[in-house]
Amino acid sequence: MPEFLRTYVRVVDAANRWVGTLAMYLIFAMIGILLYSSIMKTVAIPPLWTLEMAQFAMVAYFMLGGGYSLQQDAHVRMDLWYGTWKPRTRALVDCFTIFFLIFYLVLMLIGGFSSTSYALRYGETSYSSWAPYMAPIKIIMVAGITLMLLQAIAQFLKDVEAARAGDGE
Repeated sequence: MPEFLRTYVRVVDAANRWVGTLAMYLIFAMIGILLYSSIMKTVAIPPLWTLEMAQFAMVAYFMLGGGYSLQQDAHVRMDLWYGTWKPRTRALVDCFTIFFLIFYLVLMLIGGFSSTSYALRYGETSYSSWAPYMAPIKIIMVAGITLMLLQAIAQFLKDVEAARAGDGE
């Protein structure tokens, strides 16, 4: 693999590792928000913002951790035969199937940019009684989709290299 592609893979892997590690801690923020909501529901009137804020934290956790999950091979996979194949066969199949993921992520990114642009242009708010601005979570979603798309391309490059290396592993 040419050096500029190796550099691309290293940079994308490092970025997703860093963002994914930070995103892991968002689960604690979500738990804290829900705990606060439960306590307030018991002793007083629950705040309007807690459920929706917990949902936003979960979306950020999910979206920002996507590239890291792909990098760590932690995504759910339909494994009827895949686990029994040789590494080269898996790499060859992954080289083909990753194009479906990349196509899906490109469509998601196009929709995400459009939706984020709308939210920024018109000051879109949620339809809840709290009515927070939607642009911040949409920006986070676009960032997460972008990181996952970059990681999918990096995974494709790794799979091409593994397929070229042969079954000697």
